[in-house]
Amino acid sequence: MATIPFGISRLDSRIGGGAPEGSVVLLSGEAGAGAREFLYTATMMNAVESADRELFDLHYGDLHENAVLPEEIHYVSFTADQSELQREIAFTMDQEIVMAGTDAVTFTDLSPEYFQLSPVPRGWYAGAHRSVQDLGHTGEDSRDVLERFADYLDEHARGSLVVVDSLNDLIGARSSDMDFADVVMTLKGLRKAAREWGGLILLHLTRDAVTQEEFGSLMTSVDGTVQFAWESGGNERVRTMFVREFRGVLGRLEEEDIVQFETEIHDAGFDVSDVRKIR
Repeated sequence: MATIPFGISRLDSRIGGGAPEGSVVLLSGEAGAGAREFLYTATMMNAVESADRELFDLHYGDLHENAVLPEEIHYVSFTADQSELQREIAFTMDQEIVMAGTDAVTFTDLSPEYFQLSPVPRGWYAGAHRSVQDLGHTGEDSRDVLERFADYLDEHARGSLVVVDSLNDLIGARSSDMDFADVVMTLKGLRKAAREWGGLILLHLTRDAVTQEEFGSLMTSVDGTVQFAWESGGNERVRTMFVREFRGVLGRLEEEDIVQFETEIHDAGFDVSDVRKIR
């Protein structure tokens, strides 16, 4: 089975090279526990492979025999532009990696569509550098953020790694005539389309943003769910990661009796430091 690398070598090597092509994966967890850093690392390490192979070899190593690199890498944000995202990623990863990978990533800012019906002043999210054409909407021609997002995926998701930051914003952008069940149905449709597109779609979600019941509904609408949490061990707090559900991946972890990963953040971004097995 062909897989697309997550960009975290110690994880990819355990699961056959990465996520099965055509997967939609939910990355959810407590604030600061690693979900967002995982997102950044997946973006930049896949980008660095095509931009600077020597740097990739240094920080990642050899690709698994099943691994197929994405044709393109798209980072979609509903509230931030490229410069903001680059600054945030640079807090997590070494500047050399960020500089090398940035040119291989297409950053897409959907904040005009996201904020257009809100009370937020237009100048705060449009910026003086953006023309009416750049904004892509005016008056009666304005499009709902969900529609704009769907159009973008239709055009760019085939064979690509698409990182969505974040699902919280998409849920919050619901109009008055759209409830949570419609968001769930949208994800189910996305999962079906992703099978045809191939590639890999990563969705970031802050766990506290939804109820337990809502979270369960989101989990059943995607192919895989990876959760991130803080644990206390003595005087230290440890970041952990575990796979709740994931077609084509969870079975491999169960074969090795792996129940959880201990993780860390260093210059190369998110990484696995240890595995916890059934004893």
